Amino acid sequence: MIPLLQDFLTNTGFYMVDIRHVFMICVGLVFIYLGIVKRYEPLLLVPIGFGILMGNIPVFHGLGLSIYEEGSVLGYLYMGVTHGIYPPLIFLGIGAMTDFSTLLARPSLMLLGAAAQTGIFLTFLGALAIGFSPFEAASIGIIGGADGPTAIFLTSMLAPDLIGPIAIAAYSYMALVPVIQPPVMKLLTTKKERRIRMEEPRKVSQREKILFPITGLLMCCFIAPAALPLLGMLFLGNLLKEAVVTDRLAVAARTVIIDTVTILLGVTVGASTQADVFLNAKSIGIFVLGAASFAVATACGLLFAKFMNLFLKTKINPLIGAAGVSAVPDSARVVHHVAQEEDPGNFLLMHAMAPNISGVIGSAIAAGVLWSFLS
Repeated sequence: MIPLLQDFLTNTGFYMVDIRHVFMICVGLVFIYLGIVKRYEPLLLVPIGFGILMGNIPVFHGLGLSIYEEGSVLGYLYMGVTHGIYPPLIFLGIGAMTDFSTLLARPSLMLLGAAAQTGIFLTFLGALAIGFSPFEAASIGIIGGADGPTAIFLTSMLAPDLIGPIAIAAYSYMALVPVIQPPVMKLLTTKKERRIRMEEPRKVSQREKILFPITGLLMCCFIAPAALPLLGMLFLGNLLKEAVVTDRLAVAARTVIIDTVTILLGVTVGASTQADVFLNAKSIGIFVLGAASFAVATACGLLFAKFMNLFLKTKINPLIGAAGVSAVPDSARVVHHVAQEEDPGNFLLMHAMAPNISGVIGSAIAAGVLWSFLS
C-alpha cells in the first residue's frame, strides 16, 4: 500500500513543481488580476492569464498533456497559432467592428499611422545589433505595432519558437497602453499643443464606405502581398459590415467568431509559456526591446504630427499621433483622456480613431514587408 501511495505522490504536480513554475503561475495570476480588477484588456488578459496557469502545472511528458507534446489536445489547439490561423480570423472580426469613416473623412491622418510604424523597423535594427537573428529581430520589432494578432502571425512564420514570449509581450503592452503612452505623450508635447481643438470631420457617404475596403485591399496588398492573409480578412470584415445586405455575416464575424478565436488564442498562447521553455535570456530581451519598440512607435507618431503642423494652416492636435499604433481603440481613448485633462471640452476620440485604424493597416503592411524581405 505504501509503495502505491508513494507512486501516487510522485505523480502529482506538488512533487514535480519547481520555482520556475511558481514564478510563471504568479505571472498568470497578475494577468488575471489586471484583467478583472484593473480592467486592462480583460478579454485578452483573462484567457492568457488562465492559459499561463494551465501551461505551468507540472505534468509527466508522454501523457499528451503538455502543449508541446505531439498529439496533445492543447497542441492541436495551438496549431491555430503556429500555423497563423487565428490572427486572420481576429482581423475579420476587427474589420466587421470598425468604422473607417474618420479615416476617409481626413485621409492625411493615415500618415500618422504610417509614421508610428517607424518604431518597428528601428527595433528590428536594434535587435539585430545585439545578436538576434534577422527572423527573431523582425518578430521582436513588430511588437512596436501594438497589435497582438499581427505579432503572432509574423512570428509564426519567421520564429515560431518565440511565439510565447512575443505574444505575451505584445498583449502586455497593448493592455498597458493607459500606463505606457501618457508619459511619452506629455513629454513630447506642450500644454498649448494638447489643448488644440480640431474641426468636426466631414460626413462620409455610404458609397465611400463600401468602396474603401475594396480599393484598400487592392492598394495595400499590391504594395505588400505578404500582408494578404491579415488585410484580406480585415477588409472583408469591413465590407460585410458596410454592405448591409451581409449584416448576418458581419454580426457573426464581430461576435461569435472573434470571441471564440480570442479565447482559443489567449489560452493557447498563455499555455505556451511553459516555464522550462519560456524562462530564458531571450524572453527577457524580448520584453525589454518590445517596450522600447512601443515607446519609440508612440514617439514617432507624436513627432510626425508636430512635423505636419509646420505645413498645415489648420493645426492638428499632435496627441493623435500617439494613436498611430495599432491598439484599437484603447490608444485613441488614451489620447482623448489626456486631451481632456488639459481641456475637458476637447473631444479627440473620433479624430484619434483615424490614425489608430491606419495603424492597424500599417502594422500589417510592415509585417508583410518584413516577411517578404526576409523570405
